[in-house]
Amino acid sequence: MIPFENTLPYETIGKDVYLTECPYCGERNVLLPLRTTDLTPIREGRKRLIVFPCCKEKMTAVDADRDYLLGDRPIRRR
Repeated sequence: MIPFENTLPYETIGKDVYLTECPYCGERNVLLPLRTTDLTPIREGRKRLIVFPCCKEKMTAVDADRDYLLGDRPIRRR
């Protein structure tokens, strides 16, 4: 089972990948340094380091589906 606290919901608009809110600093509408074409290698098992432009926090995406990125460590607070 996938641990819910390691997931991060995202949205795509055009070829851009956005977060509604940064889980680290709370900034709204964050444009991630990812394109929709970058999601396919992540889905295929390739890890990807993502640096959040708002607060410079880092996460490693280890998997993705149409709605969520899966990190290698907890991202969400319970």
